[in-house]
Amino acid sequence: MSTQNGGITLAAQKRLLVSAGRSHPELAEEVAAQLGAELSPITARDFANGEMFVRFEESVRGCDVFILQTHTDPLNKWIMEQLIMVDAAKRASAKRITVVAPFLGYARQDKKHRGREPITARLMMDLLRTAGADRVMTVDLHTSQIQGFFDGPVDHLFALPMLSDYVKQHYGDEPITVVSPDAGRVRVAERWTDVLGSPLAIIHKRRDPDVPNEVRVFEVVGDVRDRLCVVVDDMIDTGGTIAKAAETLFENGARDVVVTATHGILSDPAAKRLAASGIAEVVVTNTLPIPEERYFDQLTVLSIAPVLAKAIREVFSDGSVTQMFEIPNADI
Repeated sequence: MSTQNGGITLAAQKRLLVSAGRSHPELAEEVAAQLGAELSPITARDFANGEMFVRFEESVRGCDVFILQTHTDPLNKWIMEQLIMVDAAKRASAKRITVVAPFLGYARQDKKHRGREPITARLMMDLLRTAGADRVMTVDLHTSQIQGFFDGPVDHLFALPMLSDYVKQHYGDEPITVVSPDAGRVRVAERWTDVLGSPLAIIHKRRDPDVPNEVRVFEVVGDVRDRLCVVVDDMIDTGGTIAKAAETLFENGARDVVVTATHGILSDPAAKRLAASGIAEVVVTNTLPIPEERYFDQLTVLSIAPVLAKAIREVFSDGSVTQMFEIPNADI
């Protein structure tokens, strides 16, 4: 700090502060370690009636604050805790607040299928903005247009480079066909074909609008006979879509099936269903914590922490997040 002509000049300084809620402490610690930092200490507790209290235990005034919380079960509790943390940081004069939600709750409810339905993904973004978030960082949204629901920058990160590298290392010598489990994932599957140099197949399915998690699979469009089919999806919840997709691929002559997905929700009975499906391997990331009872022999979990840490570093240093995911001759 210096004085000149009666005024005060402050040297330009930036301070990065990473904090996390209680939903996924292992991932938060790993991200902090990747950044070479420590998580900002907080006090967080629950009252007897379910209300939550959060307090930052160090000053956040003027800081570039990143608040990490993945929206896992109990999802509504952890969303509320993150909103409270954002509000606390805002009232403590943080310079900029970035919500880091590796898995964004309610992202599947991004449009109205029928009348009198909500668009809850928009509501989520409105809540974050109202609480005081300046920026949102998340991984593999259910649909990209959700970025437009937030009135501010959204850093949409992708697990594709990490997942595709794993597939190339372990199955690169196999004749691979990339499979989209439904029409909604075709564009993502096309990016996989650019990376792997493999043909594309699509499973035509229809979902029962009156029964949640109920899928009817019809036919495969594309060549899968005697090939290793890599099914790519954004999330695995109950595993019904994936199990039926694998069954359809085997019926059409697939040699084997490998499944990749960013978010391993794995709600019951996903573990039992996938373990019995004949799938060779299910590869997910740790955007969500996976309890021990939801593991099964074919499950592989990769860490998303390096991707999150690099993106946080780029945002803090005013670098480019987009360049992290650029694929030659592909439109991401």
